[in-house]
Amino acid sequence: MTDDPPLHPALLPTGLCDLLPPEAEREAQAVARVMAVFASHGYQRVKPPLVEFADSLLAGSGAAVAEQTFRLADPESQRMLGLRADITPQVARIAATRLADASRPLRLCYAGQCLRVRGSQIAPDRQIGQAGIELIGSTNPAADAEIVVVGAEALLAIGIARASFDLTLPPLAPALIDAAGMTGPERQALAHALDRKDAAAVARHGGALAGTLTSLLLAAGPADRALAALAAASLPQPAALLAEQLVATVAAIRQLAPRLRITVDPIEFRGFRYHTGVSMTIYTPGRTEELGRGGRYLSGEREPATGLTLYSDALLRVAPPPPERTLVYLAANADPETAGRLREEGYATLAALGNGDDQATRLGCTHILRGSELLPLGGN
Repeated sequence: MTDDPPLHPALLPTGLCDLLPPEAEREAQAVARVMAVFASHGYQRVKPPLVEFADSLLAGSGAAVAEQTFRLADPESQRMLGLRADITPQVARIAATRLADASRPLRLCYAGQCLRVRGSQIAPDRQIGQAGIELIGSTNPAADAEIVVVGAEALLAIGIARASFDLTLPPLAPALIDAAGMTGPERQALAHALDRKDAAAVARHGGALAGTLTSLLLAAGPADRALAALAAASLPQPAALLAEQLVATVAAIRQLAPRLRITVDPIEFRGFRYHTGVSMTIYTPGRTEELGRGGRYLSGEREPATGLTLYSDALLRVAPPPPERTLVYLAANADPETAGRLREEGYATLAALGNGDDQATRLGCTHILRGSELLPLGGN
């Protein structure tokens, strides 16, 4: 029997990584801009804890992410804790308890890190940065439109101008299958076919629903085409109400942001299982990675709510980098007041620390401050 070799100190668990300069600062700046947009639309910031008692964390909408939630024993209370995999259920808890008496509709925003048990093939990261908004207490389609439009404005604030919002109705396919009375292996086979977007398999397993489901499956894409397919379909009452909500939401979005790119996939039902109505996923052209996801859910198991979560790690990979700060080396005789003004103007300064001026270029500085005079390196 041999001991395992020691781990390299830089080795991290699968799905986790260090964020180094300058990316770490870029992410912080991007989140700050996003949160500023949220605040400008009246969303008030909350900060839920990283861990909670598992019983409350996984109640209500939190049950949908239970299998992705790390659990650990609390040595203080001897109770089981959960490390959040998604912040939305925590905001829902806050709204239903500490802010139960606050005026509705309630607008809240948040930013923080989440940890998941496993990543996916498309998104292998297990630590995920989230920044989002929740609008709680309104059933009006204008609320769904608001979170889409505010989300688009937040993306534009960090330089992402070509975002596409793919609207979906996660409960629609289950509602159709329920109305048809499909159960057991037959239902599972159809759900699998819909999940894989396999029109031939949908036709094979769909039974009486085959025509309707195939038509809606093939209609995914530009909003008008998908909405026309929904209007032409013979839908039972629960599904028809969902379709009406989607139509009203698209109309409300177009009134607020007529140039925003909207697509519709009425049969898509993947994503967070707590979504109960119109939902959305954000993409950019040419990339399969999601920039964000949101939709209708129940806050506290009874109050209507809708929200949108942006993934800061994904935003960082898509947003154009901000202009680099000019780096100024402070000579030993640099004037402190001048150096302070330079920082206020957006420069970054590096103090000499008694090491001499010859290291300025090596540290990446392009200018040097001698006394109160700012000089380009090489011109001093």
